[in-house]
Amino acid sequence: MTIHPFMIANGWRTGAGEAFSSIDPSTGREVARIGGAGAADVDDAVAAARVALADPAWSGLKCHERAAYLFRIAELMGGRLDELARVQMEDNGKTFAECRSQAASAAATFRYYGAVCETFESEVNTQRGPSVTMTVYEPVGVVAAITPWNSPLTLEAQKLAPILAAGNTVVLKPSEVTPRVALEYARLAIEAGLPAGVVNVVTGAADVGRALVDHPDIDMVSFTGGTASGRAIAKACGARLRPVVLELGGKSPHVVFADADLERARTTVASGIFSGGGQSCVAGSRIFVEASIHDAFLEAICASTQAYRMGPPEDAAATLGPMVSFQHRDHVARAVEAARAEGGKVLTGGAIPTEGALGAGAYYPATVIAGLDNEARVAQQEIFGPVAVVLPFRDEADLVAQANDTEFGLAAGIWTRDFAKAWRVARAIRAGTVWINTYKETSISTPFGGFKQSGLGREKGRTGMRTYMEPKGLYWHVG
Repeated sequence: MTIHPFMIANGWRTGAGEAFSSIDPSTGREVARIGGAGAADVDDAVAAARVALADPAWSGLKCHERAAYLFRIAELMGGRLDELARVQMEDNGKTFAECRSQAASAAATFRYYGAVCETFESEVNTQRGPSVTMTVYEPVGVVAAITPWNSPLTLEAQKLAPILAAGNTVVLKPSEVTPRVALEYARLAIEAGLPAGVVNVVTGAADVGRALVDHPDIDMVSFTGGTASGRAIAKACGARLRPVVLELGGKSPHVVFADADLERARTTVASGIFSGGGQSCVAGSRIFVEASIHDAFLEAICASTQAYRMGPPEDAAATLGPMVSFQHRDHVARAVEAARAEGGKVLTGGAIPTEGALGAGAYYPATVIAGLDNEARVAQQEIFGPVAVVLPFRDEADLVAQANDTEFGLAAGIWTRDFAKAWRVARAIRAGTVWINTYKETSISTPFGGFKQSGLGREKGRTGMRTYMEPKGLYWHVG
């Protein structure tokens, strides 16, 4: 099979590292062979980004000129949404419908940051002396962007677009499980006319990511992925006093009070964990239900869960594709067996399919577990799969205590008709995003990130562009 190259300084190479396979998890077939970067390739990518950072063809651009590149990328993406969706679908098994929606969202991300870039302003500060003072914002420099496998279309756009809008250059390292979307972004950068070295993509395993994080000419690291890897990156960046933004794991509470619209709640609570196969950092995997309605709502959520139909990602009737890989499918299955061993009752799902097309792929059914408390491993450890644990709570104080009793703090959902209660609970739960009577609703204009072990810094929104900039104070003496 032909080896697909990666891109450095608008040139393509297969790399000095070991080539690896991209596997379609719905069939177990190899769909592409990808070149692996070696240490010299990483050096070349960082050097190219460093040269481009100082090149007036990039550094000398006015904001509206830089924005034009982002608008051009968005336009190009809009013309090939199906193609981009298919690449992600083959790499990670999400349904085609979800992948196409994410492709459109990614294009919108580039449009948004083009607009933010074009309208970006410095600030004149209140005068407190004989000088007029200003705050201006400079690019942080060469950014290493390291992305996960669950949603490369949107997550790579959410890094590339603000990094470029801020005037930086970038070396993007995608997950070795889903490398092909990043290669599409490399093609888009070239086709949009970006100067050589502004965007570079290196592919490979964890050693490539480590080489980037440890590289002395990287000015900042932007990482989305697991909490353990995030801690290691934070430690390495701390040793160099290098800024870092980390979007890490979650074990998000999704709360249903007795006064909620229960019919709306049950369908949205189910989609909050099972859409995308639960392979989402914000998945509402801990479902807290007020004790007075616990049994009735548990029955309702099981009914909603059973409506999730496993099937090939291109099947329009399928609502649950395979897990991203066979290795990850087995990880999810082990987590469910551990919950059983702790006394959990698997009410629906909980078994790897073994027959037909489902048996040939990395499928795992939507699964609901009850009969445990918040101390159970399945309620504390991120599974990153279609597994929900349903937990009762007595009252508002008990709910807040349980919801916050986790090392994570990424997201939460609250269902109630009581406006004051929604406000109190939303403020009391330590999470970076709280949805009220909805879940997984997204907006590129709203900052996103986590509390506690769910990350450092914020992405998205105007704040997300400033994440990749350094503020500088200017004093103009007028005395």
